[in-house]
Amino acid sequence: MLKHTQKIREMYEDIQRKLYYMIPEKWDKFYLYASVVERLGALQTGELFFYYIPKGILKRKPINVYQIPAKFNIDEEEYSKIVELLYNSIKSLREEFKQEGNKPWSNITISIEGVKFKVEYNYDILPSQEYNNDERHIIWKYKYLKQGMDSCNRDERKVLQRYFQNPDILNPEDEYEAGIYIKNIKNIVDYETAGYESIQNAEYVASKDNKTTTNQILYRK
Repeated sequence: MLKHTQKIREMYEDIQRKLYYMIPEKWDKFYLYASVVERLGALQTGELFFYYIPKGILKRKPINVYQIPAKFNIDEEEYSKIVELLYNSIKSLREEFKQEGNKPWSNITISIEGVKFKVEYNYDILPSQEYNNDERHIIWKYKYLKQGMDSCNRDERKVLQRYFQNPDILNPEDEYEAGIYIKNIKNIVDYETAGYESIQNAEYVASKDNKTTTNQILYRK
């Protein structure tokens, strides 16, 4: 069983705050995937993507994090910096797990539905020879975003058909679930552009000061 210390719970809360800040509109559900792969020479690679479901009476389509800058007229370069800070927080979470004697996970899925915060941990061998990053993304969207076959193109259907024959990836081996008690979090569009830099310095100084190994992150668009 995973050991969840007070520090790890505080890191969960920090990640939640970043996520709430990054979404510029009201939303109902949220799903994030992140992976960390350790390579030779203390090099870490990985990927991160997330989607949220906007709040509304009618059924709404998931919004990809990388669509946010264009959709809400936010500076793409500055927003990418915030995404990187989020990824650094997730890497720091993984390092803290290792420090506490937990088995280091390879990838996680974070979901928020209502007031429920859930983290699912996987220990897959990455990079997988059976599925590449794009194929894992397709399977993940099918599983968590309920993306049906009718919304997939021919190549995506082929990937899912392979997955149906042997659905042994992205099956969490450990989970953590808790309520969300964070309130009154401003999001990125609540601030004037002129004050953006100082706000970011105050909001994320802890993450910026973290000493982490060299990272190459593959952002999923």
